[in-house]
Amino acid sequence: MRKLLHSLFLLVSVVCLAQTKPAYSDVDSKMAKIPLELSASTTGIAKFISDNFKTDSDKIRAVFYWTTINISYDVPNMFVPNQLESPQEKIEKTLKTRKGVCIHYAEVFNDISNKIGIKSRIIEGYTKQNGAIATIAHAWCAAKIDNKWLVFDPTWGAGGVQNGKFVRKLNNTFFKAEPSKIIASHMPFDYMWQFLNYPVTNAEFYAGKIQVDKTKKYFDFEKEIDRYEKASETDQLFESAARIEKNGIKNNLILEYYNVKKKQWNAVMQNTNVDKMNAIVAEFNEAVLQLNDFIMYRNNKFKPTFSDEKISQMIQIPREKLTKCQNDIFKISMVGTENASNLMALKNTIADAVVQAEDNAAFVKNYLNKSKLVRKTMFSKVSWFGIPLN
Repeated sequence: MRKLLHSLFLLVSVVCLAQTKPAYSDVDSKMAKIPLELSASTTGIAKFISDNFKTDSDKIRAVFYWTTINISYDVPNMFVPNQLESPQEKIEKTLKTRKGVCIHYAEVFNDISNKIGIKSRIIEGYTKQNGAIATIAHAWCAAKIDNKWLVFDPTWGAGGVQNGKFVRKLNNTFFKAEPSKIIASHMPFDYMWQFLNYPVTNAEFYAGKIQVDKTKKYFDFEKEIDRYEKASETDQLFESAARIEKNGIKNNLILEYYNVKKKQWNAVMQNTNVDKMNAIVAEFNEAVLQLNDFIMYRNNKFKPTFSDEKISQMIQIPREKLTKCQNDIFKISMVGTENASNLMALKNTIADAVVQAEDNAAFVKNYLNKSKLVRKTMFSKVSWFGIPLN
């Protein structure tokens, strides 16, 4: 999120008499004529772009132009973005009010891009202007055009704040920016999204040392992004937090983002483990029902008569399931304080069931080693194993 644009329009180019046609003027002109009803949703905007432009380069220009020209920076709310809004809520609110801060520009740009088939993502980080580090975080975008990652900042591209008011002025510096150049002003919290083979550290960013340093370990960001996209959410969050920490916790913005990633990882881990715990409960209930079926059959003195193999199988199946449940439940640790007692109770209940299954398995083993005459004398009533868990 940009705080200020100092001396926003002081640099004015001299207009030459033989002025050449600006790049993308045809795209901009066509996008300026998009029907109002299509601009009410990113789906409508995406349809207009897909119907009118063929190349990804023209399409991404259309996205950038629409976003920068139609959304005004919400100066009164620049320090208080609503973190509780979902991405879709941010988009809907922005399209309705035509106002927003950096995350709203980024969400709209990203959503339209993805809907027209261009791979895009939102990047969160902090910025530097005129040598000064911003005190508030910022969000911008990156998109893969012609198999190359390029950076887009629709917020900075829309204009700037002057005397407390937003002044719109399309700035193409932040359209299709090269990662090696934009790193001078835009620093992602997670260095993977620098799209550089020799990422810049936070300390280097502060010092303005953004030149390529090949003495560093080579970082294949393309390969890492591919691996990241295939990873589970848990692994994505964990590895992102690790990269953030590795690049140096230089300021409170980085620290806050790092802590958010850790909290998100913790929450995902807890939810994942609770899901695993519920799956174990379901498997445990099934095993208990099979164990109780065996106990009922045993209390009925193994009548009707089954083969020794089937009798052995009747106890072996629940026994193996219960053993598996016990092994699986002890692999779970993070379930949150509200589920900690449930986890402990489940561990104890499974352990009791395993003991009962082992006792019955031992009985069967002993039973099968006896003669038919002795077998008839071995039966005594055995209690069922409780009731299945809810």
